[in-house]
Amino acid sequence: MTALVLLPGLDGTGDLFSPLLEALRDTVDTRLIRYPTHGPMDYAGHLAFARARLPTDEPFVLLGESFAGPVALTLAAEAPEGLRGLALCCTFARNPRPWLAGLRAFTRIAPVHHLPASLRDAMLLGRFGTPGLSRAMTAALNRVDANVLQSRLRAVTQVDVTVALSRISVPTLDLRATEDRLVPSSAAHLIRRALPSAIHADIEGPHALLQACPDGAATLLLSFLQRMASPILTPRLPDPADASPT
Repeated sequence: MTALVLLPGLDGTGDLFSPLLEALRDTVDTRLIRYPTHGPMDYAGHLAFARARLPTDEPFVLLGESFAGPVALTLAAEAPEGLRGLALCCTFARNPRPWLAGLRAFTRIAPVHHLPASLRDAMLLGRFGTPGLSRAMTAALNRVDANVLQSRLRAVTQVDVTVALSRISVPTLDLRATEDRLVPSSAAHLIRRALPSAIHADIEGPHALLQACPDGAATLLLSFLQRMASPILTPRLPDPADASPT
């Protein structure tokens, strides 16, 4: 099967992909790109870092989660050799909250390591939160220097890769959480209007969809990967409603 290259969210460690990897049950050849935990980078830096680590000897599908969406979209627009498809999860092509631009200066002093876990979990996990997920998020964020997290927040306030959307020609799967409190529906609508031929699937869950609802996401990802491996057969993807946790 086509390899799945994972680009992580704001923490950049990739540690929070563990629930998804467990749900995939070793049925997929996964490649995890982990961003540095030291040394701030803007989106251009993250893009160059990821580009240099893409597979060069096998076909692959690129998955961009949340913060990594603009990186994945830009890479897909560049059409690197071997790219067979693009998967997006709870992400955006430009600053999803325009009012955040006015807080750009605040990101330099944002208390990223001192934000109450209850507030963070309310935004990322909502009613799907568990003590285990909360601890995992704390551990992942604590691995990353505060100035790195601040630089990523600052990058979000400035990002706009909408021009890349019109250049994407590979099949695309766009996963959305029905209870995403962080990325608004307007961000999803922008991508869906620009990529009308993409597969757009809504899964009952929070912004941290791959962590809180990995089984539903894994089901859709597996079907998408199978489609990339067997383009002639093109199996039907499960109904998104079937992917909702019970």
